Amino acid sequence: MCTTCGCASGERKIEGDDNHQHDDHHHDHHDDHHHHHHDDGHHHDHHHHDQHESDAPTQKIQHKHKHKYVAKGTQPVIVHHHYYYHQGDVHHHYHGKAPEPMTAIESEGIEPDDTDAPAAEPFTPQVHADQQGLHYGQGEAGSHAPGMGQRRLLQIEQDVLSKNNQLASHNREHFVEQHILALNLVSSPGSGKTTLLTTTLQLLAGQVPCAVIEGDQQTTHDAERIRATGVPAIQVNTGKGCHLDAQMVHDAAHRLNLSNDSLLFIENVGNLVCPASFDLGERHKVAVLSVTEGEDKPLKYPHMFAASTLMIINKIDLLPYLDFDIEQCINYARQVNPDIQVIALSASSGEGMDMWLEWLEAQRCA
Repeated sequence: MCTTCGCASGERKIEGDDNHQHDDHHHDHHDDHHHHHHDDGHHHDHHHHDQHESDAPTQKIQHKHKHKYVAKGTQPVIVHHHYYYHQGDVHHHYHGKAPEPMTAIESEGIEPDDTDAPAAEPFTPQVHADQQGLHYGQGEAGSHAPGMGQRRLLQIEQDVLSKNNQLASHNREHFVEQHILALNLVSSPGSGKTTLLTTTLQLLAGQVPCAVIEGDQQTTHDAERIRATGVPAIQVNTGKGCHLDAQMVHDAAHRLNLSNDSLLFIENVGNLVCPASFDLGERHKVAVLSVTEGEDKPLKYPHMFAASTLMIINKIDLLPYLDFDIEQCINYARQVNPDIQVIALSASSGEGMDMWLEWLEAQRCA
């Protein structure tokens, strides 16, 4: 789940899932019953019926449990990953002060009348100075979900990102080992990411081995466009999910049989919000902004541009027909990220593509 928007990333589908096998990965997990007792008086009974098949479309985990109270840091969990296996306590890493333990209300969804535990503090948005707006991103969690306290929201986000970051680090280790330059292309829908990719791949043909991971909620249209250039591509459909995560990239990358010293382009789902928070193991995020979107996008979606190394301003061939100030756009981007690099180009006309190719070569040699 993405705590920024509540999307369900569990509906993902990766091309080749139905017949793909990892010959070098095998998981055996027979865990019929776990009984946990803690000295702090909390008691947990867990009954597990787990089924893990590496060649199945999804991993099915049936987990029946009952508990009175979930205490942070004491709940044993099991995390399965093709290369990463850990059994026992999960150690969460926080920046700054860690959130307080969940109350029974927050962990169980119990109504206040059903327990003596204190209810979560109601969230009140910040009112704009002119009284003409409400800001729901000023709380401790930086976001809002109806009926859920800020501490609980923060804990969910930290837990999700902690697990994702472990998998991202694993991906990065493999990319570094194989000297693969992995780039995460992020943008709003319609910015021209796929056209930029197809043009780039045509210009690099015969010079650098390339591969593409395509992220969309549905369809394989973009992957088919990439494969038409002769470059291998895997489509990842996220269903209700609004972003790729490290697990998806891991699974897709293994289906591509990536070459050493190659370029891996990851085209993320069109979204300028959620992908900013999820590390995929890439070397850089590249934000693509088209001149048809307005120059204030970096200020409206600051987290994405703050997380990106490079901003590509695309479709500059349309500038004569639009009211778009490139210098102002760059100024806005550097207000949120003083170090961001900028390339203005047109993937359709080819103008500025030489600067993009030079940047790619510099990153490969870095």
